[in-house]
Parts: sequence; C-alpha cells; structure tokens
Amino acid sequence: MTATLNACPAPAKLNLFLHVTGRRPDGYHLLQSAFQLIDRCDSLDFAVRTDGRIVRTNDIPGVPAETDLVVRAAHLLREAAGQPGLGASITVEKRLPMGGGLGGGSSDAATTLLALNHVWGTGFKRRELMDIGLKLGADVPFFLFGRNAFAEGVGEALSPLETANCWYVVIEPGVSVPTAIIFSSIELTRDTKAVRITDFPDATKQIASSFGKNDLEMVATRHFPQIAEAIEWLGKFGNARMTGSGACVFCAFEHERQADEVLKQLPSRWIGWKAKAMQEHPLAHLLQS
Repeated sequence: MTATLNACPAPAKLNLFLHVTGRRPDGYHLLQSAFQLIDRCDSLDFAVRTDGRIVRTNDIPGVPAETDLVVRAAHLLREAAGQPGLGASITVEKRLPMGGGLGGGSSDAATTLLALNHVWGTGFKRRELMDIGLKLGADVPFFLFGRNAFAEGVGEALSPLETANCWYVVIEPGVSVPTAIIFSSIELTRDTKAVRITDFPDATKQIASSFGKNDLEMVATRHFPQIAEAIEWLGKFGNARMTGSGACVFCAFEHERQADEVLKQLPSRWIGWKAKAMQEHPLAHLLQS
C-alpha cells in the first residue's frame, strides 16, 4: 500500500457539442456529446490514514466536506472494497470554477477514485471504477474512461474519439450556473436528431468547432446574459460556444499564438485563459482495462 500520492491532476473537459435527444421515463435526459480533455486542472494530494477516517484537509468555499464529491467518492470506493478500515487525508487545490460546465467536481471525484484505488491497493479495474463513479454523477465515468470520448445515454455510454491537437481560449463569465435550472426549463430543446460518431469531423483534417451545437446554451443565455455577452465577444474570433450547462465559454484555435492574441484583448470584467487539448487523461497510467 503506497503511503502518499501528491499533485494528482483533475483535468477540465469541454463539450465540443451537446445535444439533448430525448428524455427517459425517470426524468433523466438522453444526450449526445463529444468530451474533450484540456490541460487546465485541479490538483489533489492523498495520504493514507491508519485510523479509518476520510478527511478533506482544506476548506473550499461553498462546498462542505460532507457533501464534497471527493469525500463521497472515497466512501463509495471503501464501501465497494468492503474494507471499512481504509482511511485517507485529501487536499484539493481548486483552479476550475464551480458551476462552469468544465466538470471540475466530477473530475476531482474521478481522480480521487483513481488515486485511492492505487494507494489503497483495492485493485478495481477501469469498468468497475466507472460503475462506482456513475453513482456520483453522469460526467464522472468520462474522466475514468481515460481519453476523449463520444458520449451517449445520460453521458455514461462512451466511445473513444480522436480530436484535434489544438488550443482553446476559455472565458469565465463570472456566474455559476445550477444545472437543475437548465434541465428543468420548459424552453429546453429535447428532441434534437441523433447523430453518429462517424458524423464527427476527422480530427486530422479540421478542428471540430462548427459541428452541432449546445442545446443548453439558449436556456442558459436567457437566464444569464453574462454568458451571451461572452459568446458574442469571443465569437468575433471563431466559433464560440458554451460548454456543458455553463457558464464557461470557449473557442478553438489551431495555434497557441492565436489564443494569446485573443487573451490580450480580453475585457477586464472576465477571467480568461488558454488550455491545450489532451488526448488522454494524465492519470491514464493508473487505469487497468
């Protein structure tokens, strides 16, 4: 059993498109999306405890430890392993905004499952970790999948997807979007025609910035005009759109210098940054197929 594992990355994701194709009888929405990993990450430290306690060692404003997906993920993994004596201290360094549509909380939970599976020596395979992660949220299995993916179902049915090695400018409009507000809206389109993975542009030929749309964007921009303003401004430089249920807005660029030029012009009322596309999760080496 390894004692510690430090500076474990929890990367952000972008939804290159996000279609709502239907709704299940239980109320969950049926989706299609392309998940893109980027190199903007939270960072987590893990240390094994011998007293059987699971402790988050730092405060995160607005996220009580007992409801944090990181702590819940640790408890679920320990329960699945049937080893109640397992314990850990977890420190979370947040860089990804909450309510931004970047999957930060889900990614933190996935990194927790990956790291503790390693340091605790519980030996779960990737598919088993994905099943555990799904109990925490529909985005968690993607971060355990290990690479970019074409997603269907409620987001848990994943197929490998090759994407362009490009750069992204991401704007944080300064609002936090509760996902429930978007999915419960009567204005939400829920019958977009399904696409096939083969419809997605060949990543070796072009950046997939104009494929499809984000069905959640129309609802989010009506509730939060700051998102609409960011899309309009970033749209001057390319095909800008919202990721997830918001609030972050992104645009793809072939070269890093193009992203730098855009950021030089960013209005001071927003936070903006660049990120490089990744093909694999940085902890993919901890995954067992």
